[in-house]
Amino acid sequence: MRIGELGALAGVDSQTIRFYEREGLLPDPLRTSNGYRSYDPEIVGRLRFIRSAQAAGLTLAEISSTLRLRDAGEAPCAHVSALLERKLSYVQVRQRELDALSAELKGLIDSSRALDPADCSDTEICHIIIPLMNM
Repeated sequence: MRIGELGALAGVDSQTIRFYEREGLLPDPLRTSNGYRSYDPEIVGRLRFIRSAQAAGLTLAEISSTLRLRDAGEAPCAHVSALLERKLSYVQVRQRELDALSAELKGLIDSSRALDPADCSDTEICHIIIPLMNM
C-alpha cells in the first residue's frame, strides 16, 4: 500500500510516517519501480502502537527500545510495564511540584490585591514578585 493509504488507516499524515522512518521506528519500505514507497499492511499496527505509546507519555527512544524487543521476537510487556511505572512516578513528582507552584501563584495573586502599584520602585521592578535576596 502507498503512504497515503497507510496514513489514512493509521490516522497519521505522510510526514509523520517519513519521520518515523528516519528515526528508525519503521522499517524502510519497499520501493516500486517508479520509486513510490510500498508498505506492508502490518505496518498499520506498528504505527498505531507508536501513536498510542506516545499518548501514554513514552518518548521515541522508549518506543524504539520496545519495538527492538518485539522485532527480536521477545514480548516487550515487562519492559513496557517498567517504562510506564517510571513514567507514572515522574508524573506524580511533577504533580506535587505543580501543586506547590499553584499554591505559590495563588499566594502571589492574593497578596497582589492588597498592594498599591504606586509603591513599586524601579529597583524592585514589580513588588508582587519579591526578589529572592529580600526573602
